[in-house]
Amino acid sequence: MKYTFMGGVHPYDGKDLSKDKEIRVYEPQGEVAIFLSQHIGAPAKALVKKGDRVLKGQLIAEAGGFVSANIHSSVSGTVKAIDKRRTPTGDMADAVIIDNDGLFESVDFEEVADPSKLTGEEILKRISAAGIVGMGGAGFPTQVKLAPKEPDKIDHIIANCAECEPYLTSDYRMMLEHGDELVGGMEIILSLFPHAKGVIAIEDNKPDCIEHMGKLCEGHDRISVYPLITKYPQGSERQLINAVTKRRVTSKMLPADAGCIVNNADTMIAVYRAVAKGEPLMERIVTMTGDGIEEPVNLQVPIGTQLTELIEAAGGAKEGVEKIICGGPMMGFAMFDTGAYVTKTTSALLFMKEDQVSKEEPSPCINCGRCVDACPSRILPVKLAVLADNGDEEAFREYNGMECMECGCCSYVCPAKRQLTQSIKTMRRQCMRKK
Repeated sequence: MKYTFMGGVHPYDGKDLSKDKEIRVYEPQGEVAIFLSQHIGAPAKALVKKGDRVLKGQLIAEAGGFVSANIHSSVSGTVKAIDKRRTPTGDMADAVIIDNDGLFESVDFEEVADPSKLTGEEILKRISAAGIVGMGGAGFPTQVKLAPKEPDKIDHIIANCAECEPYLTSDYRMMLEHGDELVGGMEIILSLFPHAKGVIAIEDNKPDCIEHMGKLCEGHDRISVYPLITKYPQGSERQLINAVTKRRVTSKMLPADAGCIVNNADTMIAVYRAVAKGEPLMERIVTMTGDGIEEPVNLQVPIGTQLTELIEAAGGAKEGVEKIICGGPMMGFAMFDTGAYVTKTTSALLFMKEDQVSKEEPSPCINCGRCVDACPSRILPVKLAVLADNGDEEAFREYNGMECMECGCCSYVCPAKRQLTQSIKTMRRQCMRKK
């Protein structure tokens, strides 16, 4: 049996460019800029100052509130400043600037021989100390997600291994190369929820991962591999929960309200490393891909590495590249400055030789209904876009505009090339500011 949801689209996945490229470790050559806010919630508070020497893995900023996350140094060196630097989304944000000495001297990590002997409180404490956040894009602090108000009602722990965004292959490589740690992370999280079962959800365009993870899960009574029909946006929390459990999650709900907790594959592995090995979140996998990069590759990089270094490590951008996207083509951000730095949620850099979207001229709606069929949130994109363009906030809310997840499916299928998602997204931001 294969699982799926209503709606969605089937874009060219582009994964062949980098899926067979094994993860390559990259060590930064220049300074690193480690942002104090790489997560949803309050920024972390710096614990270091200019002139301090820091070690790899050292806590350099502590969580600034309940919904926040610790920040650790990813290199050894000297703190140059706490100053503004460019994020991959184009904003300027406070960061700890470290002059990397290239030695990568590390603090000692406290390993645990048998994580199953830890109490739930001890597990959450180690996850919190490690500064783990959702690495699939949202950046929600993991220790908060794993401490719902009613833990006894959680009956599904879902490892989001769909990786439905085109071109991205970091989760794919992590499953093949570190699948045992993914299962270990699932076991640790399941120990917090005695009534839950674990589901490793993988799209069926990754049959080798389904087979590999299935073998690793043999003998685990509480963990199963669920094959998913390949379809974008299968990896969205709401759609994944619906595919696996047939339960519906709205914008006013949390996954926990539906008895589910969803974590990205990278996040699950980070949980294992934090609890079993005592390692904080200091690095992540970044996929460098697209038809505009010389050598598509999956790089394991310290957080805070400058993107220009990663571009050089991938052989450089090809001449005439028209668009660079941070993330995937459906929900990523077009970049105007490659001098930004890697954060905990930076999954990929996508290089496109041709910017097809900017060359398409929108025309009047032909009322074909394709956007409605494709919408995974089951709303009316064309109607909402008109309301948004006219500034009718009240009607926008009445037509459930806040249920939009900004996946881009409506814009993708629109034969009139209307920028429906952009209009709806703008109005949603306006509405959220007035909450």
